[in-house]
Amino acid sequence: QVQLVESGGGLVQPGGSLRLSCAASGSIFNVMGWYRQAPGKQREVVATITNAGLTNYADSVKGRFTVSRDNAKNTVDLQMNSLKPEDTAVYYCHAARIFPWTPYWGQGTQVTVSS
Repeated sequence: QVQLVESGGGLVQPGGSLRLSCAASGSIFNVMGWYRQAPGKQREVVATITNAGLTNYADSVKGRFTVSRDNAKNTVDLQMNSLKPEDTAVYYCHAARIFPWTPYWGQGTQVTVSS
């Protein structure tokens, strides 16, 4: 049974930093990463990383966020720096096998950027 367990969300002031972590179990994943969903908006990709270390970022977070993974531990982290109020959202850990495409989601963790 696949499980994705997130941790690290919370309240932070603009300009601050947070680190999200996700521990996966039950499978090996080709792609892992983070998505977010703000109130009234669609879920969007934040950052993804393959098991070979190839990364992809949303334009809105490039230069501020860094995604990393530990294949041995089956974990994926998101280091978020220079946070802005518009980064406020529920952040979801995502993991997927490619063949066939099989996605999995964590339960979500709230990130609020506010003074």
